[in-house]
Amino acid sequence: MKKDPKSNVKNSKQQQQQWKPLTSRYCCSADDHTIFGNISRCRSSKSDLSKNISTSAPRLPSFRKLSFSDSSLRSTSGRINEDLAQSFAGDLHDFQLSELRGATQSFAAHFLLGEGGFGRVHKGYLDEALKPGLKAQPVAVKLLNIEGLQGHREWLAEVIFLGQLRHPNLVKLIGYCCEDEERLLVYEFMPRGSLEHHLFKRMSNCLPWATRLKIALGAAKGLAFLHGADTPVIYRDFKASNILLDSDFNPKLSDFGLAKMGPEGSNTHVTTRVMGTYGYAAPEYVSTGHLTTKSDIYSFGVVLLELLTGRRAMDKTRAQNEQNLVDWTRPYLTSSRRLRYIMDPRLAGQYSVKGAKDMGLLAQQCVSLNPKDRPKMPAIIEALENLLNLRDMAVTHGQWPLSPKSGRNAGPAARVRRQNGFGCKSAAVAASPKSK
Repeated sequence: MKKDPKSNVKNSKQQQQQWKPLTSRYCCSADDHTIFGNISRCRSSKSDLSKNISTSAPRLPSFRKLSFSDSSLRSTSGRINEDLAQSFAGDLHDFQLSELRGATQSFAAHFLLGEGGFGRVHKGYLDEALKPGLKAQPVAVKLLNIEGLQGHREWLAEVIFLGQLRHPNLVKLIGYCCEDEERLLVYEFMPRGSLEHHLFKRMSNCLPWATRLKIALGAAKGLAFLHGADTPVIYRDFKASNILLDSDFNPKLSDFGLAKMGPEGSNTHVTTRVMGTYGYAAPEYVSTGHLTTKSDIYSFGVVLLELLTGRRAMDKTRAQNEQNLVDWTRPYLTSSRRLRYIMDPRLAGQYSVKGAKDMGLLAQQCVSLNPKDRPKMPAIIEALENLLNLRDMAVTHGQWPLSPKSGRNAGPAARVRRQNGFGCKSAAVAASPKSK
């Protein structure tokens, strides 16, 4: 795909979505345009917006249809807050900027959780006396970068999706702030951070095999919930950094800035400009712009490979033939003997031989070049549930050396372990009884 070299600076920012504005009298829709570059997400351009947002959720049987006229994007913050209050009364809290400043100690540097193209995220603490019905709790406060109408559309997209979608494996949106030019979102705080941090940061403890299964299964249930709505929601940005973990390592999907309603009626796909993250985006979506729920399945398969190998979906620091995780792992996924050479060396053999092989085969199906060959989420969930109670640890079944070999004749697994370190501090990361 063509890239404009002058767009590198702009493309370093998170893409923005086009949204028709806001009142509960209207109806909400989105279509997105972006350039797929060497960054996670890019900026969208203006487009016509025609699709209704409609889905279902267990706690909200009648998912509200919200629509917004173009003129309301330019409404005052007071009018926007009034419209949101009518649409989400009782579901979301409307915060004032001063209240969120107080909760984050004026967005103090030592409260900073992360920063990216979307803006900054700070930890905060809410007092139960702040709002009626609000409980005292830690929160994550996202300050969106606002540039004209684009940033507002990004903010509004998150409010609409997470304001109505409720599931144990989706991060909970507690409230929002729309004051003058400021746009903020308030989420539940996820104390364990992202899956990306635990898999790829050098100083983090190794995630035990049981915990990896637990995370994969919970994330699958969140994605299945989105796909199973009356009008499916295509998440479109499934990746390790968007899987957040609570104190018990329960996963929750976050960041719905790229989410899009799936095809309706006789339509087989949604056509849109390509958005996403290199290494995670389905190849047919990159080449054609045709978006389906199978695009999410491909991304899920990439994350399964990351859980198996401890490697990133794309890693430019590695040898040329190992940079793309999907391409590198394909020859190793068909047998447990070959699979051991690409297993995360930090696991040190503390994983189920059959479980790893079956997960590898499942990942292989998910990243199939033919979307029709990829399984649906219910089948993925069933396959992962069958792996939870396996006890055939590789280190006790002769599938993994007890200590790294030395010398020139050491096998591939031993050499990888010597280079990366080995040993998984499983006691440091507790998994739930069900996932052990």
